[in-house]
Amino acid sequence: MFTRLYLHIPFCRRKCPYCAFVSQEPAAGDLEGYGDTLQAEMGLAAQAFRAERPLKSVYFGGGTPSLLDPRQVARLLQQAETLFGLGREAEITLEANPGTVDLERLAAFRAAGVNRLSIGVQSFHDPLLTILGRIHSATEAKEAFQAARDAGFANIGIDLIHALPDQTLPMWRHELEQALALAPEHISVYGLTVEEGTPFAARYGEDSPLLPDEDLAAAMFEEADDLLTAAGYEHYEIANYALPGRRSDHNSGYWRRDGYLGLGAGAHSFLRTGYGVRFGNPADLDAYARAVAQGRLPHQDVQTLARQDAMAEFMFLGLRMADGVDKNAFRREFGAGLDEMFGREVSKLTTLELLETAVDRVRLTRRGMLLSNQVFAHFLP
Repeated sequence: MFTRLYLHIPFCRRKCPYCAFVSQEPAAGDLEGYGDTLQAEMGLAAQAFRAERPLKSVYFGGGTPSLLDPRQVARLLQQAETLFGLGREAEITLEANPGTVDLERLAAFRAAGVNRLSIGVQSFHDPLLTILGRIHSATEAKEAFQAARDAGFANIGIDLIHALPDQTLPMWRHELEQALALAPEHISVYGLTVEEGTPFAARYGEDSPLLPDEDLAAAMFEEADDLLTAAGYEHYEIANYALPGRRSDHNSGYWRRDGYLGLGAGAHSFLRTGYGVRFGNPADLDAYARAVAQGRLPHQDVQTLARQDAMAEFMFLGLRMADGVDKNAFRREFGAGLDEMFGREVSKLTTLELLETAVDRVRLTRRGMLLSNQVFAHFLP
């Protein structure tokens, strides 16, 4: 049913105004109590679902997982090992924000079993960090990265955001150059998305003149692609770059439709049974904790995928990756050829130079990556 485990930590020292993820500022005792609830939910899930032992990856996401006590992380990983098994080469990722970690804390996470860090830098420009509501400075971000190296982490990713208010192309180029100077194994570059219900949505309405226009945002995407690939990074997914052999294994599993179990408030799961089943946990922390305390898995919005739904997912998730969609894998999964099911759509998008086709696969062009949402819409049921 699943080979991957995701644990959502819905706490941040301060919620960023652009963020739409499930997170809140913790009150006294919240973090310790939440860790206990996660362990209880994991036990309930182990009774209900079968893991394809051993797990290939575990991912602590958030929120700010680096707010957890490293001993909590160790306990959760020990329980995952007991209940599901952890492969010797399993990738164990923890998201960390500068301003919440130091050398001692990072070393303790490493000792707990974490072998990969994803550091939320977002920007190396202090005025932009202020706009984003981040709690750290550019200097603190660099210090956190160096502390991670000193703590023994040999697999570190950093996140950057572009198309920010008042950001220019030279500013973005400087951001990328500073990222390259650190030489992380992985770099994620996300275009800013103004999400409904966030303070940013109230501040930066549709077509706000304070935000870069579409042409400038596209130029920033292309600048990242040019600089990072020239430096030896593989552009393996729309927003992600990695040195050879350093792709995010956990996230790659999402795009390949591997089964994953999500634990925690607001977490989502995808179990490989039939064509797949998706469900989520309530975002409300009290409702989530109450269900687990009552011995119930707090699942809601259960969706059993039909064949057509699964084929659409196979296409729009697989096309996110530079490798594209493997035609032979499509046939093995669905008992029909990709050309038979989506030949008209692929032909049209190829003519528009948004897709390129080969004998065994279909993939996005660079222009297709820029217009990926428009491409994906063609495959929806």
